[in-house]
Amino acid sequence: MPPRSPLPPRHGLSAAWLRTPDRDRSRPEATPWPTMADWLHHRLPEHVEVDAMLAEGRFVAEDGRVVRAGDPFRPHVFVFFHRDLREEPEVPGTIHVVHRDERLVVVDKPPFLSTIPRGRHVTQSVVVRLRAELGLPELSPLHRLDRVTSGLVMLATERRWRGAYQSAFEHRAMTKTYWALAPIRPELAFPLIVRDHLDKERGRLQARVVPGAPVNAETLIEWEGEVDGAGLYRLSPRTGRTHQLRMHLNGLGIPILGDPLYPVVQDVPVDDFSRPLQLLAGRLRFTDPVDGAEREFRSARRLPIAPQG
Repeated sequence: MPPRSPLPPRHGLSAAWLRTPDRDRSRPEATPWPTMADWLHHRLPEHVEVDAMLAEGRFVAEDGRVVRAGDPFRPHVFVFFHRDLREEPEVPGTIHVVHRDERLVVVDKPPFLSTIPRGRHVTQSVVVRLRAELGLPELSPLHRLDRVTSGLVMLATERRWRGAYQSAFEHRAMTKTYWALAPIRPELAFPLIVRDHLDKERGRLQARVVPGAPVNAETLIEWEGEVDGAGLYRLSPRTGRTHQLRMHLNGLGIPILGDPLYPVVQDVPVDDFSRPLQLLAGRLRFTDPVDGAEREFRSARRLPIAPQG
């Protein structure tokens, strides 16, 4: 693990870091790179403007000293820097803070807002927005919620609280309830339980069912009525696989309304907020692993989720 960063967070994001190697194992007889600039060019992608960042003093060693272009290469040195962020379309909608105490922040997020900074969605994420707004630089999510899904997300205020709550999620001690709008198939009898093996490969947009593999995904699906000609379903996942709820309803022939991935992948521009996924993380119940208190949080949002912007 790196030492504490000498650079403060920017836009709610901690500085990135790299460490120079002890030696170049392929060239043990030679100095690997004459200067730190040579090593940075070797280590960072071509699109990173290393020379400009060096000139601006944006690379800093662990002791707070600015790394200069002509500095001789030194082994086992941590180098910190902030990445350049692209312009991101602002995601409309409000992040409602449902609950906040010493250990936890529970928020009710709008659709299209990423939970964590990732890929094309960095500043437009729950974590980055709230670290700045709430003054909590260590704020971190305790579970996953897809960018296009609305509803409850629980976060730890500091690193020291993460372990207990993440363990509760991993051991299925958290009861999560979702609601979805999807087509109606009169021949389906509810309640029903879907069990299968889901696999989501890195780089693939859709997950897939693996026939014959051990069950790793289970969802209880219940009928709650009709809303504007669509079925309203209550979903109680007993596992937390990627895209599990979307896959399970799609597998029943009732894909969630507004889903850009199932049954077919749709090419939706990143700034198109007109067709939100009709899936809501609506309730979260658990026994607090720290103090034993019974906790329950509910989303104030209701289906159908209206177009944003």
